[in-house]
Amino acid sequence: MSAMSSFLERVSASGTAAGLNSQAAKFTAVALAASFTTATLILSIQGSQRRRRVRQLKDDLRKSIPPPPAFDAHSGLVNNNNITGAVPTTLPGLPPLHQGAGGGGSLFLDGGLQMDEELVREQLARNIAFLGEEGVEKLRKSFVIIVGAGGVGSWAASMLVRSGVGKIRIIDFDQVSLSSLNRHATAVQADVGTPKVTAMKNAFRSIAPWVEVDARVELFQEDCAEELLSGNPDYVVDAIDNINTKLALLKFCYDHKIPVMSSMGAGAKADPSRVQISDISETFEDPLARAVRRKIKKMGVDTGIEVVYSTEKPHHVKLLPLDETQAQEADEYAALPDFRSRILPVLGPLPAMFGMSMATFITCKIAGWPMEPLPIKCREGLYVRVHRELRVRESKLEKGIETIALDRRDVGYVIEEIFRGKSALSGSMEKIGLCRWRRNKPLSLQNVVVLTKSELEKHVKLAADADLVEVYGQDKVDAVEAKFREEAELSRLR
Repeated sequence: MSAMSSFLERVSASGTAAGLNSQAAKFTAVALAASFTTATLILSIQGSQRRRRVRQLKDDLRKSIPPPPAFDAHSGLVNNNNITGAVPTTLPGLPPLHQGAGGGGSLFLDGGLQMDEELVREQLARNIAFLGEEGVEKLRKSFVIIVGAGGVGSWAASMLVRSGVGKIRIIDFDQVSLSSLNRHATAVQADVGTPKVTAMKNAFRSIAPWVEVDARVELFQEDCAEELLSGNPDYVVDAIDNINTKLALLKFCYDHKIPVMSSMGAGAKADPSRVQISDISETFEDPLARAVRRKIKKMGVDTGIEVVYSTEKPHHVKLLPLDETQAQEADEYAALPDFRSRILPVLGPLPAMFGMSMATFITCKIAGWPMEPLPIKCREGLYVRVHRELRVRESKLEKGIETIALDRRDVGYVIEEIFRGKSALSGSMEKIGLCRWRRNKPLSLQNVVVLTKSELEKHVKLAADADLVEVYGQDKVDAVEAKFREEAELSRLR
């Protein structure tokens, strides 16, 4: 009341100072005070209603979601032919567990939990506002399979669940380790030693309990692809590290016309601005993408596979040796004999960005939201010209050749990633081209150099065994060959 009195006195004083009639000033003060009181009352009622609504939501959620299951990290809840242990068929508070086909011990639950539709819609309200009722309805009826539950796959799965996908199947044989907590979407320290898919399933029950999560503790292999990818999925997420297994998955999806999106290499990368989405045929700077593109082309697949990748060239990173503690952890929680934790350095946010990019793309595709990833380069004409000119130079060195060791995308990689679009000698970007660095050695990524037109004309006239130190100086030669050594190291990691 003292605050209100003070307010009235200030209004009254203001009216007097303005020379208004004292009676009019009092009426004005009373009107303002009434408005102030009414607004305060309305806000108080709204706040009280919000608090009641939050309490009601918490009570409803508490009734809808059973307590998380008790899980022993060393109970043997692992599916692999090389690992033995009893597999429980029930867990506290959960529907019965069933084993996968073939007696392999794959674990999964039938269906999501029932939850009040009003609560589901409120949780998905922002998605409904963005994608529309029809778009979210498509998501809730969709089925997505995620193969690989590590740093990329866990984030993809997490965001698909949060976005409204009605059913997911997660496939991975591996277990949570301490070193994986820097990049995993849901795992916590208590999950160390448990299957990744089990940890994710438990986490998703507290995020979106109505989603059906089919968790398969299995190693994806070509001979079990038909069973693991069954059920007419709307999309498959490839988050596999092993290139041969990755190729088997992509080829199966391609042959069976299953939409698939593949993650390329997120390890040893740090630049978020370089993360891109494109068709596999349009990647040309990511080393893993190049290896996948070349190998799958030999399997008859040129295009039609969407990928997320980084155009960043890894810098200042090396394979990390396992110290004694890491080796002990790897042995204790290994899902396969002689299996070791990955030792390629990984900065946690980058796999997360890969996974969330994939989830966003797939969410929009399923919901019917228009999306067309932007091409990252507008220099295709340059690569075509440089490649054509390189072929001419090579034909003069080796008579009768029809193809050369580098294709157009390799030319783009050399220009953009190895030499950053500049001459190796002068740093100029004017009228650049490619040629062998040492003419007496075969053309390769470790023996090709970017030079300007005038530099090229002089370089190709050098004798095959010319002393390049004498021609260009020790510093220039050291700088160029340091790039070749770096490229050789990267090639070893692919």
